[in-house]
Formats: sequence, C-alpha cells, structure tokens
Amino acid sequence: MKEGKLFILSGPSGVGKGTVLRELLRQRKDLVYSVSATTRPPRPGEVNGKDYFFLTPEDFQKGIEENLWLEWARVHNHLYGTPRDFVEKTLQAGKHIILEIDVQGARQIKKKCPEGVFIFLAPPSLEELAQRLEKRGTDSSQEKEIRLQNALQEMEEQDDYNYIVINDELQETVNRIKRIICDEERGN
Repeated sequence: MKEGKLFILSGPSGVGKGTVLRELLRQRKDLVYSVSATTRPPRPGEVNGKDYFFLTPEDFQKGIEENLWLEWARVHNHLYGTPRDFVEKTLQAGKHIILEIDVQGARQIKKKCPEGVFIFLAPPSLEELAQRLEKRGTDSSQEKEIRLQNALQEMEEQDDYNYIVINDELQETVNRIKRIICDEERGN
C-alpha cells in the first residue's frame, strides 16, 4: 500500500488558517485533519476533540515526557502539539493528512519529516493581519500586539516552505491549496 502524504498548513496567528482549513476539508473529503492538543482555553464555539484536545499543562507535559507529540511548541504562552501516533497510523493507511500548525511546529516537522509538503499561508499585508486579529475579538490588546510581533518573525521563515499562498480571498486561497495537493499527488 502506498503511504499517504503529509501536508502542513502554517502561518502567523490571525492569517485565517482555521477558516481556510475548514473550507478545504469541506471540499476535499479525502483529507484527514490531525487535531492538535493545546493548553490554551477553548474559544467560544470550540469543541474538545474536534477543534483541539484541550489539556492541562500537567497532562501536556506528561505527553512531552512520553514522546507522544510529533512536534510541540510554546506559542503565545500556551503549549501546542501534534499527536504522533495518529499521524503515523493515518499515513501508513495510505491516507493524506493535513496539519494546521504554527511556524515553530512546522520547523520541527520539517526536521523529522522532510518529505512533507509545507504550505505557508501569508496575509495580503500586516495591516490586514492586524484587522483580522481585531475582528476575531478573542485576544486582549496585549495579546494582539504579541501576535503581530510574532507574525513579523514568522513571515521571515516563509521561504523555507515548499509553497507560499497569500490568503486574500477565501475560495481562491482554497483553490490554490487544492491545486497544490493535486500536483503533489501526481508527483509534480
């Protein structure tokens, strides 16, 4: 059986990774989404086990000690990680899997899985990114400022990715990522 492909969707906070991913998964039913774990509190409407596995810092730390994470990182004062076992079993079953992770996590995955397909989702501009964070309405002024400062650093790493997709219009962004997936399936 042919092993599945690992796709990594990454980019700065507020760029729209979650929105793009939801629409992509709606259109590509064959893609498997790897739910990440986090120690941050759920945002309104988020569901444990669907959006994230919401863990205590102690439980997350235990996972680090037991090597349960394919990657993990501290981002905006919270821990995030990708469950190793789920990703490995999905790929071995011949299914494509997509991760939505931050730049730190993508860096770790690239070291362990250089054959992965790394897609950097970029904002049309930093001003637009700031507006999106403001509209989201889930962060304090201080948290938004931290996220924007981190975004500047994360944008410097986009050349380390296989593809850079500017998230300007949702459907066009999703179409670009679908074309990338099709090209990668064909081995281009």
